[in-house]
Amino acid sequence: MNEQAIQDQYQHIILLLGQRRLKEAQSQLEAFLWNSSDWTLRNRLEQVQTSYQYMLQYMRQGVNDPERQKLYRQLLADTWEITDQTRLNLLDEVSNHYYHALRNNRTYLPREYDIANMQKILESFPDDMAVCQLMPDSQGLDAVLKRHEETSQVLFLSTWCNSDWSAEEEQQAKGLLESELLPVNDLCLFTSAVMLSLIECFDTRKFSWLLDAATHADARVNQRALIAIFFVLHSHPTRLSLYPELIARLSLLDEDGSFGKQLNRVYIEMLRSQETEKIDKKMREEIIPEMMKNVNIMRNMKYGFEDSTDENDRNPDWEKAFESSGLGDKIREMNELQLEGADVYMSTFAQLKSYPFFREVQNWFYPFDMQHSSIVKEFGLKPTGDNAILSLLLQSGFFCNSDKYSLCFTMAHIPQAQRNMMLSQMTSQDLNELMDESKSSTLQQYAQRPDVISNQHVHDLYRFYKLNQRRHEFHDIFKDEIALHRIPALKKILCKPELLVVIADFHFRKEHPAEALELYQELIALNHADADIFQKAGYCLQKEKRYKEAVDAYLKADVLKPDHVWTIRHLATCYRQMKDFTAALEYYKKAEAIQPENHAILFYAGSCLAEQEKYEEALQYFFKLDFIEGNCIKAWRAIGWCSFVSGKYEQAMKYYEKILASKPLATDYLNAGHVAWRLGNIEKAAELYGKAALESGSREVFWEMFSKDKDTLVKQGIDEKDIPLMMDLI
Repeated sequence: MNEQAIQDQYQHIILLLGQRRLKEAQSQLEAFLWNSSDWTLRNRLEQVQTSYQYMLQYMRQGVNDPERQKLYRQLLADTWEITDQTRLNLLDEVSNHYYHALRNNRTYLPREYDIANMQKILESFPDDMAVCQLMPDSQGLDAVLKRHEETSQVLFLSTWCNSDWSAEEEQQAKGLLESELLPVNDLCLFTSAVMLSLIECFDTRKFSWLLDAATHADARVNQRALIAIFFVLHSHPTRLSLYPELIARLSLLDEDGSFGKQLNRVYIEMLRSQETEKIDKKMREEIIPEMMKNVNIMRNMKYGFEDSTDENDRNPDWEKAFESSGLGDKIREMNELQLEGADVYMSTFAQLKSYPFFREVQNWFYPFDMQHSSIVKEFGLKPTGDNAILSLLLQSGFFCNSDKYSLCFTMAHIPQAQRNMMLSQMTSQDLNELMDESKSSTLQQYAQRPDVISNQHVHDLYRFYKLNQRRHEFHDIFKDEIALHRIPALKKILCKPELLVVIADFHFRKEHPAEALELYQELIALNHADADIFQKAGYCLQKEKRYKEAVDAYLKADVLKPDHVWTIRHLATCYRQMKDFTAALEYYKKAEAIQPENHAILFYAGSCLAEQEKYEEALQYFFKLDFIEGNCIKAWRAIGWCSFVSGKYEQAMKYYEKILASKPLATDYLNAGHVAWRLGNIEKAAELYGKAALESGSREVFWEMFSKDKDTLVKQGIDEKDIPLMMDLI
């Protein structure tokens, strides 16, 4: 079987298991296993099939078995696990992916997967480093660093490609969590290996380990475990339903509601990460080109901590130029995005991932470490001078780990003179601020906040899935629809009004009406809807062009918050879209009573009257709009048309002439032609129609426009038989 055939057969069996068609799934799995040489899996399947046959036989005989559902669930789980292992074994033989190369060729890794032994080596690293630093010229440093990094790499790769932990391996892995000597960076890397392994193949022991890791005292570990749980549940959304003990553990984690709040925060971070391409595009197409155009203004602007002396007084013309360029608004927008946690540096660092460091998979997951050999090689163990400033910047929470490595490698390859120039872009007071102990401490405290740690790790993962050279071997989760609240195992944890409304409002702000609507409807079903939620649900329905349902939502909002002009206006809009102009006018008049000079309300109220052929009343609205706004071409068009269809041809021509002297459209020439014809000026009508045909781009488009008005022309007294003749005059 080739790779695609294996994946297709696997997906078919999984589909059957998801539909609880166990007997068919086992039959298909039996055929699937004929392609595998693993007799252990065949024996396991035979045992599961035999157990299921006995269970069905007892059921046929009417035997009352209170444990039947529990057994059935266990058989489903066992069958699914055998299917997973069969898929991996078959892919090991045909796939050229790195994951399967590791599993298939054990020469890359030690024969024994011994977590405890590797733990001892990693635990010795801090002491070994301390000894090296006491030695002249740090003798033996390279060997210590190499031993540590090779061990962490082996542990990462071995864990990633191990699809099924034994009970002993699970206990050894727990030892890593309990160790007080293990460097936290190594534990973080191990956590990511567990995540990748679980995404490839679900394993109850590894998932249970992640639940333990989520309670670890160090935020760097527990936040990484939290994100790993997110990724695993997203990858296997229904799997946990087969393991009640894991669901019980999840519920226990959320006993005080804190786990749900943290998971919801990560949910937002993941959704926000899906906006990165939009931000990246804005940076490339708007912000950076605008900055390049305004480079002289940027040179003259000073950013930093300034005093009010005359020497530092900035020319106000610079700031005026800065604001009038539009660049100020764009930079403020990007600052706001950065403050809310958006990934604004992706476009900057995307080109800086070609260094040899990033060729190794594990390095995309390794927390930034000044003691990593690749950093020590460039900057030494104790950075001094300009490097010390760089070190302080790297301890902040402004960049994710991957970008910090990129920044270091880039700085290392820049000549010292240019590096000094870059750092000198900051004022001396800026540098003093950074070097100040209290300010430095504040930066470090910010970087240690759980929300900052998790957000930066999401940025790391985004780069891994988008930029690593083997990215095509991984399923890109960031391209999926992310809807964690739908996962059955998380219903009780995340489907709480105070959590759902946060996700719903995020989608609403980002203009994702369908996604926001689903959540607002969930809140309504939970009887947790106030006027704002009904308004937002109505707005989403309106965006989806579901006007009747939108009206229902707006009416409920109107009951809870009466006479709210926003609701009234949107009710009017929906009725107008539904062609119910009577109801629309009623609400426009209500809105007019609250905002008598609102231009949009006046225009649409007049439009509804015109649709009902109440032209005299409609004209009053359009005249009022023209009076308030002054030179309102939109009002002139409405006055011109209403005057024409109500027989006021001179008045109509007066307004069309004003339009034609301004910025006429093809329809303006067309309508002016109608009026001229009705006034008996055939030559002028033909001339105006000719201009309409020219502006419309083609005679076919013009004829289509003209045909729509044919009945109106006849109603105004134009002989239908003259229409073909007029067409030939043009």
